[in-house]
Amino acid sequence: MPAVTMTHWERLTAAMAGQAVDHVPVSLWRHFPEIDLDPVHLAEATLRWQRNFDFDLVKFMPSGTYSVEDWGAETALLNSPIGARTVIKPGVTTAEAWPRLPKLSPTEGRLGQELKALTLAAEALKGEVPILQTLFGPLTTAYKLAGDRIFADLRRHPDQFEAGLTIIADTVIAFARACLRAGAHGVFFSTQCANYRMMNAAEHQRFGAAYDRRVLDALAGESRFTMLHLHGNDVMFDQLLAYPANMANWHDRRGELSLADATSRFPGLLVGGLNEDATLPYGPIAAIKAEVRDAIAQTGGRRLMIAPGCVMPIATPESHCWAVVEAVKE
Repeated sequence: MPAVTMTHWERLTAAMAGQAVDHVPVSLWRHFPEIDLDPVHLAEATLRWQRNFDFDLVKFMPSGTYSVEDWGAETALLNSPIGARTVIKPGVTTAEAWPRLPKLSPTEGRLGQELKALTLAAEALKGEVPILQTLFGPLTTAYKLAGDRIFADLRRHPDQFEAGLTIIADTVIAFARACLRAGAHGVFFSTQCANYRMMNAAEHQRFGAAYDRRVLDALAGESRFTMLHLHGNDVMFDQLLAYPANMANWHDRRGELSLADATSRFPGLLVGGLNEDATLPYGPIAAIKAEVRDAIAQTGGRRLMIAPGCVMPIATPESHCWAVVEAVKE
């Protein structure tokens, strides 16, 4: 273990390479509901969060529906424990609408607001800590935009649906590049449909992985940190862990794939260890610290960043967040 205190950049890059660190890197993330509708207020909330806990990575937290509102989806905040907005009116209601989706500008509308928020936060942080902008894969974006009808569309009208996925993918690429130019150092790439409860592996390969890779390949030379978020249950780990990324985050405490098992299946940084549904929000503090110690034991403390398996509830006490930070340093 290094004798001197490392910077956030040194700690994160060393951990990614499997090298010794002064302590395992750590980051927690949460939504800022209603605040996240205003770019100035979202930037301010992000800065307060980071300056309070001094995490090793900032996972930028725009509204979870930001990517579909410019295509006509209407959203509302409906008592979500994590502070996520819900689409209450879809932006696409017919298969014929997919090829007609307009290409969006990353500097206008909701995308423009999120770009402004990230720009303000990045300017204030002055590069002292890596920042990752949250992106949603094209298939996930389509799902947020139209709901369950996408599963009928991809089976009954695949050509029209793929035309829409191409437009979505190109929009995600343009927005991501704008964020990287504005000060983001990488992307948090969330895929929420890559599980066997929604589709089979061949369907996901065609409609999910192909378009995810279109985005990730386009960003490969620009994103220094690309973190995959593999959301849900019965995840298609074989497909997703082969994506071009150097960090992976999933619900490891649900038991499908442990951190220990993932060490031989993914060569990059494993991001997790905390149960965001139970232990992190409810404690007790001894149990939170035990999860941190267990995650370090599973990996030998190499190629690991302590984090939740997904976004943490907004009611999580600050004392629980401090317990995580203290545990990695003990």
